[in-house]
Amino acid sequence: MNEIPKRVPPDSPLAPQWYRLEDRKGDKFKGELMLAVWMGTQADEAFPEAWHSDAATVSGTDSLANIRSKVYLSPKLWYLRVNVIEAQDLVPSDQGRYPEVYVKAILGNQVLRTRVSPSRSINPMWNEDLMFVASEPFEEPLILSVEDRIAPNKDEVLGRCAIPMHHVDRRLDHNPVNTRWFNLEKHVIVEGEKKKEIKFASRIHMRICLEGGYHVLDESTHYSSDLRPTAKQLWKHSIGVLELGILNAQGLMPMKPKDGRGTTDAYCVAKYGQKWVRTRTIIDSFTPKWNEQYTWEVFDPCTVITIGVFDNCHLHGGDKPGGSRDSRIGKVRIRLSTLETDRVYTHSYPLLVLHRNGVKKMGEIHLAVRFTCSSLLNMMHMYSHPLLPKMHYIHPLTVSQLDSLRHQATVIVSVRLSRSEPPLRKEIVEYMLDVGSHMWSMRRSKANFFRIMNVFGGLIALGKWFDQICNWKNPITTVLIHILFIILVLYPELILPTIFLYLFLIGVWHYRRRSRHPPHMDTRLSHAESAHPDELDEEFDTFPTSQSADIVRMRYDRLRSIAGRIQTVVGDLATQGERLQSLLSWRDPRATALFVLFCLIAAIVLYITPFQVVAVLIGLYVLRHPRFRHKLPSVPLNFFRRLPARTDSML
Repeated sequence: MNEIPKRVPPDSPLAPQWYRLEDRKGDKFKGELMLAVWMGTQADEAFPEAWHSDAATVSGTDSLANIRSKVYLSPKLWYLRVNVIEAQDLVPSDQGRYPEVYVKAILGNQVLRTRVSPSRSINPMWNEDLMFVASEPFEEPLILSVEDRIAPNKDEVLGRCAIPMHHVDRRLDHNPVNTRWFNLEKHVIVEGEKKKEIKFASRIHMRICLEGGYHVLDESTHYSSDLRPTAKQLWKHSIGVLELGILNAQGLMPMKPKDGRGTTDAYCVAKYGQKWVRTRTIIDSFTPKWNEQYTWEVFDPCTVITIGVFDNCHLHGGDKPGGSRDSRIGKVRIRLSTLETDRVYTHSYPLLVLHRNGVKKMGEIHLAVRFTCSSLLNMMHMYSHPLLPKMHYIHPLTVSQLDSLRHQATVIVSVRLSRSEPPLRKEIVEYMLDVGSHMWSMRRSKANFFRIMNVFGGLIALGKWFDQICNWKNPITTVLIHILFIILVLYPELILPTIFLYLFLIGVWHYRRRSRHPPHMDTRLSHAESAHPDELDEEFDTFPTSQSADIVRMRYDRLRSIAGRIQTVVGDLATQGERLQSLLSWRDPRATALFVLFCLIAAIVLYITPFQVVAVLIGLYVLRHPRFRHKLPSVPLNFFRRLPARTDSML
């Protein structure tokens, strides 16, 4: 082995040589074997097809294909906008009624309908947009049918047309595309068979285009790995390179039984942008060593790379008819903006998976990450750009449209990648793209609530500190605050410089305590450790539910109690807002008269009195000593609480 030469591309391939054969005793044997032998690296063109010494127990061609490393590319996705304007000269079967006409559009597995035309005539109008997700190559046509709703469950097709996708215009900006008229074809069915298509004078007026100025979202915007528009003409230059070394894993848990014991056949999948990578599968090891390196071009630093670890359940005989699923071992997300440029981060990240019975640590994965920036100035300039392409802001899509389109995009990506060889299966793609993260979860709702409380924690702490100042808990600090307040009132031009200088000093002070490595999945932040088993069981329930009626009733009652509290909080907020509105609405004539009179007196006093004097008096009143305070609420607060709201008008 130590005589085998090393080869690193772009070196030329080694020339094959003849080797004499020997028998078991070491004696020369008649015959020679010609072969080329060299030590290569992952960059070698022979690496993807190389055999691995730990794959000797794998049998079958399909199983061998399932352990290879592979690089995949997501299909290129477009938003398809179908603007249905009007139709003309429709011929309904019943001429004696007003037709209830709508348009149904079909693209692959996606079906959308317009509303019923309000014109109720044979020349209906809609002017309604339908949005689809289309993927290259465009193999399936867009099929539109104009239908008349005769009865609640009975529709009559008045005409159809099929539009090949490669004939559709592509739009890169917000300029409107030309409208077109399409002839509708009538399908007459006789005795269960379709007769020959009969063309007639009915037609439909539409504006159809492929939107290249949008980014088709297949991930959540909170941890998206790509933010570029679909059209390549709109792409900016890359700002750097991301290098990921998937080194090894430690302490993996047994995932399936084998020969009376547990075993794990682990592989990794990494996703960034349109490029997916899959490492080779390490057979029967709880400490797999991959030592594979991959690179990506980076176009935006505020993006996230996702690395998942899975157990390969498609070995030893290939896929079974039942369709076994690869098990999740864990997932890691790394945000590129949290990395220092040109620094190699080599850290172990915990692999955490949430099960019905709680959170479980499945092991650790050791990664090496480096983000190399080609131009620091260009990267800094990216922070002034909008996160998404400009079409998302010029012609924004609704939240419901984005949710529906993201679901369709993930379906298309998972179907396309599952047809690769070796396949990147549906459960892998859905786990990496976080499909289902928008579903209701008591645990996630609690986590988000405490995240909000943590955000407002700084304001709450500031309020408590100011209350201590007002109550003279520390007289020296209160006196200093008085002096600072009077200086800022007398010299108001110092207010903004003081605020920004204070923020600068806080940022410099926190620099010493900055994080030295990228953050990982946090079980405490996610409230995974404190979640009740029934809450986790509800989170993993199917949609629609598959639980018994008693469990569903219990969960429904629990959800009603939580919603009741939220309803009370929202009602209280509405009450305070309505009290503000009632100040000038004369709903309470005496209160409004008092407030209007107060506003007149305040306007006269503030016009006569210099602003600095008013500000000093108000500040000294707020910061007055507790000896001059009362425990009862102040007069303005009493007045505000007496104002009417619309709660007494609610049923």
